[in-house]
Amino acid sequence: MTPWVDYLGDEAAQVADQAEFADRLGFHSLFLPESHFTGAASCPSPLVVLAAAAARTKRLRLGTTSYLLPVRNAFQAAEEVAVLDRISNGRVILGLGRGFRPALFAAFGVDPRTKRQRFSESLDLMKRAWAGEAIEVGEGEARTRIRLSPLPVQQPHPELWVAAFGPLALKQAGRLGLPYLSSPLETIQRLEANHKVHRDALPAGAPRPIVPLMRTVFVSDDRQLCNRVRSGLIAQAVRMARSGSRLVSEDQLLDIENWALVGDPAQVRDGIDRYAELVGMSHLIARCGVPEAAPQEVEESLRLLARLYD
Repeated sequence: MTPWVDYLGDEAAQVADQAEFADRLGFHSLFLPESHFTGAASCPSPLVVLAAAAARTKRLRLGTTSYLLPVRNAFQAAEEVAVLDRISNGRVILGLGRGFRPALFAAFGVDPRTKRQRFSESLDLMKRAWAGEAIEVGEGEARTRIRLSPLPVQQPHPELWVAAFGPLALKQAGRLGLPYLSSPLETIQRLEANHKVHRDALPAGAPRPIVPLMRTVFVSDDRQLCNRVRSGLIAQAVRMARSGSRLVSEDQLLDIENWALVGDPAQVRDGIDRYAELVGMSHLIARCGVPEAAPQEVEESLRLLARLYD
């Protein structure tokens, strides 16, 4: 699941409260994005927020959906992830991303044309560092070897996923043999096509990765409330499409059944089973912050979701 508050200001502290709530209900994991310079939706330091959540939970896995490697020093990133894995006693799931906003790359002084190369090189260094390898750095008289400390609890490294929205990113995730994490707005038809691209890029003989999906989810027996939530979600998604998002067309977004799970418990369970059947979904990341629903209604939705498979 994802939190249903903004990540900045006073509400940031509520993420730990919501993590504790999810842990009590028996949810598998809590995921945060990484985003910069996007106002109240910004989450520039997801590992810091997840560290606060780690202190309040015992079992809940703690994940990122898009930890942006191209704008980071690989060794510093490896250290920070290892520390969070230690703090949480091995509960980190590291969803990796490349970034796409021009302002991000301009602010961090990175040429966006190099993002895939930087992603691959950073990930390779991080894996070597997490494995405890002595890695040569520097040039000339400054040349030396460094070894990461502390190492992550999970060995050889924390669980890795890759956020991917286009064919190049899908193929890169496949070649790495890592699970692909989709956009919550991708229709089920787009998901089927994307997973084929991803599977076709897997190394020969490689096991098929797990299939995590992020979907907007709201569960309620109140039909009128569900209708309001559907209308609010469509309006919100159409605004995103009109603002230049290339993930999905405006026409596709009007058919909410193809990208969100909103309804009573039986309807939502049927939708979950449909994703499992059509694309092999193994993990559902419930994006539970929805328009038109009060916080207490979101909490009740999560209680109903947690009981679906009791």
